[in-house]
Formats: sequence, C-alpha cells, structure tokens
Amino acid sequence: MNLQISTESVGLIILIMSLVTLATRWGGVFIMSFIPINDRIQRFISAMSASVLVALLAPIAIQGDLGTRCALLATAIAVLIFKKPLIAIAIGIITAAVFRQFYG
Repeated sequence: MNLQISTESVGLIILIMSLVTLATRWGGVFIMSFIPINDRIQRFISAMSASVLVALLAPIAIQGDLGTRCALLATAIAVLIFKKPLIAIAIGIITAAVFRQFYG
C-alpha cells in the first residue's frame, strides 16, 4: 500500500503531531496537578513506568537478532551491578556495536 503525500503535507503533519504531543504532555501535567500524590499513586506511577518499559522491550527481545538480545542481556546485568541506568545503557550500546562488528 502506497500513500502519496505531497511535500507541503509533510510540514503540516509534523506540526500537527508536535501539537498533539505537546497537548498530551502538558495535559497530563495539568491533570496531575489536581491529584494529590500519596503512596498509592506513587506506587501506581512506578509500576506503570516499568510496564511501559517491558512493553517496549519485549517485542525487541522476541523479534530482534542475537546482537539485540546480547545487548539487552548486557544492559540488564549492568543495571543490576552498577545501579546506574546511564552506565547500563552505554554498556548495552557498546555490546550491540561490538557484536555487530564481529558477528555481523
């Protein structure tokens, strides 16, 4: 299926998508300003962020190649060892790069 889009439409689409993104982000902050953040809400937010992360990574782990799986495994191990997400992400990126350099 091919969708013909003119060059003028691309700018309009990007503008609309940007406005929708801003509206959802600012709308969420606005709505949450009316909700008191107690322990129950904090636990919900923490669980929700973890479930979104798993929802994003699970298809990558299932459909990805061996380099992807090695990178995910290295990242998971690094975050457990170092307890620093940025270091774990860097180790995952390096693992994927090295794996793909040597294996393909």
